[in-house]
Amino acid sequence: MNPPLLQFNDKGIYCQQADVYLDPWRPVTNAIITHGHSDHARWGHQNYITHYTNVPIIKHRLGDINVTGKNWNETFTINGVKFSFHPAGHIIGSAQIRVEYKGEIWVFTGDYKTEDDGISVPYEVVKCHSFITECTFGLPAFKWEPKADVMTEINNWWAENRAEGKTSVLFGYSLGKAQRLLKNLDINIGQIYTHGAIENMTNIVRPMIDLPPTIRVTAETKKEDLLGNIVIAPPSAHGSTWIRKMTPFVTGTASGWMAFRGARRRRAVDRGFVLSDHCDWTGLLESIKATGAEKVICTHGYSDIFSKYLRELGYDARTAHTQYEGETNDSEEN
Repeated sequence: MNPPLLQFNDKGIYCQQADVYLDPWRPVTNAIITHGHSDHARWGHQNYITHYTNVPIIKHRLGDINVTGKNWNETFTINGVKFSFHPAGHIIGSAQIRVEYKGEIWVFTGDYKTEDDGISVPYEVVKCHSFITECTFGLPAFKWEPKADVMTEINNWWAENRAEGKTSVLFGYSLGKAQRLLKNLDINIGQIYTHGAIENMTNIVRPMIDLPPTIRVTAETKKEDLLGNIVIAPPSAHGSTWIRKMTPFVTGTASGWMAFRGARRRRAVDRGFVLSDHCDWTGLLESIKATGAEKVICTHGYSDIFSKYLRELGYDARTAHTQYEGETNDSEEN
């Protein structure tokens, strides 16, 4: 019996026929990468292949690597196996990987979302026989409000804080979430300041997307400069000595986890905004149905619960262990 086209082992998702890995978490010779977050694009591989818009992102993060960029829907063949990248809508440069061999088609999503965020190429349905999906928010409790409504909440919060003479400090991951926030902030309210990690990553992606002006917070930045304005910072900055110069400030976090009661309190922030770069429950189910796949492999997130529900719907569904972290890692790079 032939092995599956894609297999999970201790290094990552392996295509034996092509001798290549998809988003491997241990060093390998050949790696095809879905996007630039640190749990999917890791240092140590000999050769990287990714979408060309992700090339400067992973070079910024990983340094001098041997990387090749491909276009959307561009087919490249390795030992008879056809690969191509298709938009995942997760963050800038994020892709699904389509794998085809002898008429059998698999799709690995990496991370993805179906709502157009205005900065990523929107998610594209790719028909396949087997679909590897994340389940970061694979519970019925997760139901996202439209992006425009959430950004209105954020801008109103900022305006209220400005009226009270306070600095607004909003936490979001430096790659993806931060640029999504920047794209939709109302610059008529005030100026946008950024933590160094946010500013560095934003400068990498500015050539790809239109973003408003930002000001880096430095040692010379005065508290008076920040009053009434907004500061975008990574979650790791919360509670650090860096944030003390913001006083008086009000904190907020933009994350899908804010949908959970108590999440804001656990993160010790004043306000939580439900804004995720992953699919909600409905988005996952609709995406899977649209692919036409019969076999579904559920990875990081609520994979056990979600795969059980898929089996009840009639899918051949199972879980697979990975080292991907979804939206659980509060590092500056995720």
